[in-house]
Amino acid sequence: MSLHPVIERVTTRIAERSRDLRDDYLSRMEALRTRNPARARLSCGNLAHGFAAAGADKPLLRGARGGNIGIVTAYNDMLSAHQPMEHYPALIRAAARNAGGAAQVAGGVPAMCDGVTQGRDGMELSLFSRDTIA
Repeated sequence: MSLHPVIERVTTRIAERSRDLRDDYLSRMEALRTRNPARARLSCGNLAHGFAAAGADKPLLRGARGGNIGIVTAYNDMLSAHQPMEHYPALIRAAARNAGGAAQVAGGVPAMCDGVTQGRDGMELSLFSRDTIA
């Protein structure tokens, strides 16, 4: 399947315009890939807290190799529009394992849906939560 000519031109322009920054980024990522994770320098107590509930990922996280992706989620049970996000952490964990790493939910962010708050007192707070996520 080929790209629409306009999409192809725009994509090419973006790639050319960002080539130097992207090359720098890729160089830094490659350098980091060859280093041990920062968790290797943690004390035993801090390290244990980091993977106490990690289940099958404990052996990987205990070692000094293998990446660990932090998942930050806005999922909540209150909004039907958020329901598809319920299973994302499990999908991300599986993908990380397939790539030789691990993934853990590192936290959530306040995320009230704009549609729920429109026309209500305090609705501007939903915009604040969106800014927090971004």
